[in-house]
Amino acid sequence: MIMSRIEAPRDEVTGNLIDRLRGGLPADAVLTDPDVTASYANDMASFCPAGAPAAVVLPRTVEQVQHVMRTATELRVPVVPQGARTGLSGAANATDGCIVLSLTRMDRILEINPVDRIAVVEPGVVNAALSRAVGEHGLHYPPDPSSWETCTIGGNIGTASGGLCCVKYGVTAEYVLGLDVVLADGRLMTTGRRTAKGVAGYDLTRLFVGSEGSLGVVVRAVLALRPKPPRQLVLAAEFASAAAACDAVCRIMAGGHVPALLELMDRTTVKAVNDLAHMGLPETTEALLLAAFDTPDPAADLAALGALCEAAGATAVVPADDVAESELLLQARRLSLPALDAVRGTTMIDDVCVPRSRLGDLLDGVERIAAEHGLTIGVVAHAGDGNTHPTVCFDAQDDDECRRARESFDEIMALGLELGGTITGEHGVGVLKKEWLAREIGPVGLEMQRQIKQVFDPLGILNPGKLF
Repeated sequence: MIMSRIEAPRDEVTGNLIDRLRGGLPADAVLTDPDVTASYANDMASFCPAGAPAAVVLPRTVEQVQHVMRTATELRVPVVPQGARTGLSGAANATDGCIVLSLTRMDRILEINPVDRIAVVEPGVVNAALSRAVGEHGLHYPPDPSSWETCTIGGNIGTASGGLCCVKYGVTAEYVLGLDVVLADGRLMTTGRRTAKGVAGYDLTRLFVGSEGSLGVVVRAVLALRPKPPRQLVLAAEFASAAAACDAVCRIMAGGHVPALLELMDRTTVKAVNDLAHMGLPETTEALLLAAFDTPDPAADLAALGALCEAAGATAVVPADDVAESELLLQARRLSLPALDAVRGTTMIDDVCVPRSRLGDLLDGVERIAAEHGLTIGVVAHAGDGNTHPTVCFDAQDDDECRRARESFDEIMALGLELGGTITGEHGVGVLKKEWLAREIGPVGLEMQRQIKQVFDPLGILNPGKLF
């Protein structure tokens, strides 16, 4: 089973909880119909169990979030914070009898300040909406997960998400300057700053970024912005082997180039995108490398990068003629995961990040694992920072195929660690990788993280069962 569904109990404890919640919330903010609450039970990850929430709460104000947390603390009820549920690790999955705290209605952009180059937003603001809003002021919010049209800033903060532009601009954590956080007992804490610099005290802001809702509920964020860059131009390079494409990546990075993105699609992914959207991508290639520059003279930068690709053995190097053609190539990359999902109906999307110098070893290992398990595994990668997404395609109705999918997923994570990498570059741990977190950080690291959790959430009510 991909998700377990159990009808929420309607006993006296639950009834008391609902009455208490409704005492401090608008009538339409508390959902209890089991058919409705079941739709909030899980994110987009496979193989992650989900329980039946007692209620789904949709607050609009900080004070309403505080009411929920005070109620949960008094009644000892677990709370699972949620954004748009586009996550891929089960971090937003409900537990039986919990309060699902959906923050999607807290969707206001409170401030855009071109002088200080900051935006102040609520957690339910959609990533793409923020990007467009700051763009009107000549500014740029770089983090751009593939789900940017639907994912929320709160979710991005919770999972420390990345995106296509990380090779140049970095990940979400580098843009979160300060937070307002409602703690487990309902107190409101402010962390960080609005200034360009600041080193007062422990960096609690960074502690909350990537904590997956296990330490507190983010209700406001101060985000750093950058000047809006020129429109980027994209180059596509075809390679006869994944090893040659990875060699090109190493040459580009060693040469000091700073592309706005550097993405890789393997043969399986290219074919899947063509099958889904008829994009006309070259299926004769073993690996397709997409590079972009948003510099004042992108054509010259692409020419230099193209020469490095040819030196690494590229069979074809095709720079886009204009912005429209560039956007078409980027759309093909963004369609990679939906296209792979269509191959067998279900996918497990790994998120292994390795040193760039070991990228070729990882791709070779994934190909070997796919062959050993008789599965289709496509690889898309943020090649410029070594973050790969080996995507296991399988039939969820076939028990043996499900078993092989899970085994191959684990073997890929083990391979990533052997190569000096990490089990997650941007998707988080959630339920899916909690056993692997312990392997990566070791017993001392795990104990210290548990002690931090105890400080912020002594009752263990915030997103229990996630991370560790």
